Amino acid sequence: MQERKSLKEIRYLIIDVDGTLTDAGIYYDENGNELKKFSTKDAAGFFAAHKVGIKIIILTGRECAATERRMTEMQVEHLVQDCRDKVSYIRKFMSDHEIRKNEIGYLGDDLNDLPGMALCGFVGCPSDSCEEVKAMADYVSGFRGGYGAVRDIIEFLLRERGEWKKAISEVYGVGV
Repeated sequence: MQERKSLKEIRYLIIDVDGTLTDAGIYYDENGNELKKFSTKDAAGFFAAHKVGIKIIILTGRECAATERRMTEMQVEHLVQDCRDKVSYIRKFMSDHEIRKNEIGYLGDDLNDLPGMALCGFVGCPSDSCEEVKAMADYVSGFRGGYGAVRDIIEFLLRERGEWKKAISEVYGVGV
């Protein structure tokens, strides 16, 4: 588990889609369109992260119009779909933006996320992640992917930084 001071340095969060933001299911309608189920609960995490200045990078190996639509609604700064080499993308992004390991976190759920996670200073995952990811994680959510795990992980991160209550108050105009 990271110390609070280092968690305060997180400026970017890389978030995987399938199995992290979704329930890992891939659905097709009668016209062959790919559909995904996103949890509306994750929105609070996205908006709280934005409020404290954390930028979101959605990094997924698949391409889907539903993902693009939802991430537009979530005001995601960087959406990268159909990424076959996440490690190369992360390394280049970190170099281009002069980001150190302790300034970037990764939220993912499966084996293909492990190499990218190793490049990041904070790792979070849903409760139904594979054992290898859970072993690498700084925080394992009590929620499954697609059921609010991303919000829970971001909430954990911001609570550890002492920023959750203020961010939620500013986003929703309520005290928590």
